[in-house]
Amino acid sequence: MKATLTLILLFLFNHFLFGSEPYKTITVSKDGNGDFTKIQEAINSVRDLGPGEVLILIKNGIYNEKINIPSWKTQLKLKGEIKEKTIITNDDYAGKIDALTHQKILTYTSYTLLIAADNIMLENLTIQNTSCNQGQAVALHVEGDRFIAKNTNIRGCQDTLYTATNNSRQYYENCLIEGTTDFIFGEATAVFKDCIINSLANSFITANASAKEKQFGYVFFDCTLTASNHLNKVYLGRPWRPYAKTVFINTTMGNHILDEGWNAWTGDKMFPNKEKTTFYAEYNTKGVDTKKRVNWSLQLTKNQLKKYTIQNIFNGWIPNKSLK
Repeated sequence: MKATLTLILLFLFNHFLFGSEPYKTITVSKDGNGDFTKIQEAINSVRDLGPGEVLILIKNGIYNEKINIPSWKTQLKLKGEIKEKTIITNDDYAGKIDALTHQKILTYTSYTLLIAADNIMLENLTIQNTSCNQGQAVALHVEGDRFIAKNTNIRGCQDTLYTATNNSRQYYENCLIEGTTDFIFGEATAVFKDCIINSLANSFITANASAKEKQFGYVFFDCTLTASNHLNKVYLGRPWRPYAKTVFINTTMGNHILDEGWNAWTGDKMFPNKEKTTFYAEYNTKGVDTKKRVNWSLQLTKNQLKKYTIQNIFNGWIPNKSLK
C-alpha cells in the first residue's frame, strides 16, 4: 500500500510539473519580432523560483551567446523553431583568456550553455561549441536534476557534453551528440534513447565518473554509433573515475568501434587499475562482433537486463516524453 501511494505521488508530481500548460510563454527572435532578441535576456526575465513552467520559444537564427540558467531559474522549457536553424553557439575552450575577467577559462567554464537549475527541458535546438583542436570545449554543461533534451543537436569536439554532478538525472531522446575525445563525460546518471552518437576522431566516446554508491551511470537504449568513413579506432569509453558505469543496450555500432570496445585509461597515477572497479556492459549490440571485447567488460544476460528500466535507473522519476 505504501509503495502504491509513493508511485501515485510521483506520477502526480511529474504530471503537475511537466504535464500542464506553461503559465507564461516568452518569445525570442533576432529580428525584434518577439519579447527579446537574446536568449539570456529571456531567461533573466523569468521570476526566480516561479510558480510553474515557463515556455521560451526561440525563433530560427544563430544566437552567439554564452548562456547560464542559474539554479533559481527552474521549470524552463527552451524550444526552438527548427532544430537545424535554431542554433546557440560559442567558441570558448580550456586555456583561452576570458575577455572580461582576464582569467584562463577552464573545461568547466568553457560551456556554450550551462544548466544549473532543476526541471529544465530543451527541444528543437542546436547547441554547439565551434572550438576544435584547441583543448576541452564544452557545448552543453548540465548540473540540474530532472533534465530533458529532446530532438536536439549537441555539437563540439573534445568534451562536448558534460553531464555534471553526482545527484543529477538527465534524459536525452532523439538527439545527435557528436565530438572527438571523451565527448560525453561526467558524474550524472544519464539515459540516451534513440540518439545518434557521432565520432569525429579516432578516440573515446564516453568518460563516465559515477560515484561508488551509484548503481547506474550512462545507459544507452536503441542508439546508433556513427563516424566518418576514415575512422577505425574508436573506443566506447574509458573510466574518468574508478567506478565508471556505462551500458549500451540494443545499440547499432559501426565498424569504427574497436573490437576490444573499452579502454582502461592506463597511466592515471591518481586512479590506477580502474578496470578492476568499472562496470562496462552491452546487450544485443548490432552491427559488430562483440566476442573480442576486453575481458573486464560484460555482455548482460536477459535476467540482468530486467533492472534497466527508466523508472529504476532514475529512482522513480519518469521523464515526460510528450514535449509539445
